[in-house]
Amino acid sequence: MKFLCLGHAAYDITFQTESYPQENTKTRLSSTVSCGGGPASNAAYLLGKWDSDVSFSGLVGNDYYGKKIKEEFEQIGVDTTYLELSDLSNTMLGFIIANTNNGSRTILSAKDKDLLTLSHAPEGKYDVILLDGEELVASKQVLEENQEALKIIDAGSYRESTVLLCPLVDYVVCSHDFAENYCKMKMDYDNMETIIPIYEKLKQDFQNHIIITLEAKGTFTEIDGNYKIIPSISVPCVDSTGAGDIFHGAFTYFLAHSYPLEKTIRLANIAGALSVRKLGGRFSMPDLEEVIEVERQNDVS
Repeated sequence: MKFLCLGHAAYDITFQTESYPQENTKTRLSSTVSCGGGPASNAAYLLGKWDSDVSFSGLVGNDYYGKKIKEEFEQIGVDTTYLELSDLSNTMLGFIIANTNNGSRTILSAKDKDLLTLSHAPEGKYDVILLDGEELVASKQVLEENQEALKIIDAGSYRESTVLLCPLVDYVVCSHDFAENYCKMKMDYDNMETIIPIYEKLKQDFQNHIIITLEAKGTFTEIDGNYKIIPSISVPCVDSTGAGDIFHGAFTYFLAHSYPLEKTIRLANIAGALSVRKLGGRFSMPDLEEVIEVERQNDVS
């Protein structure tokens, strides 16, 4: 089974602190963590870690950080044939302040205003495609050439390119921010009646399967005609960076391996939750066996 993750790649530098720094002060930190990041990029890394045949396609700078991203992928077994290193732009950087006392993270992004897009779409046939809304032209071409593939979009950020891709996939797995911004409605996690109209509008407009992530609360969708919030598990949070990306990668893995939708979401919830226990998106990814074992221990079906 061949997976393709197509979209955004960046390099993250995470600063660990026990409180948010005050403006115009100096703070000396005991440690930092540096690794690749980005929604489709992190999902590809997780799939590689879980021994999948996965390729990543995206564009980074032909610089130190771009080469580190390529090196990380190759070390975990991700195919980088369609990872482009451009001499005309710089790799996007993310500077993350992780408050280990409350699990919050603040992200500052440094993006080259002249960052280009892929010069061409990845070639070949794929069984499973995960997009993150970046690289609109290449994404549309890949979808057109792989109409029989299982197609999923990580609709995390609300942007025009993501909206245009949503009707072209089988599963729209969106954040509550995307859902609220697109539908121009607000939801209350504790009141399902506020989520249902948002879900129904997304389903009507995109004509596919809709899954709405609700952070620590879990995930909302429709199973066999019934609306459900599928809960996550509670774990101490050190750094939530990349948890959503890991959820999407795990969701893609389990759905592709023919797990029922509810169990797929439950396992993806667990994978995302387990990742917040450690600092750094790449270094916090759980092993496949751990996710399955924790689900078994928490199975209430």
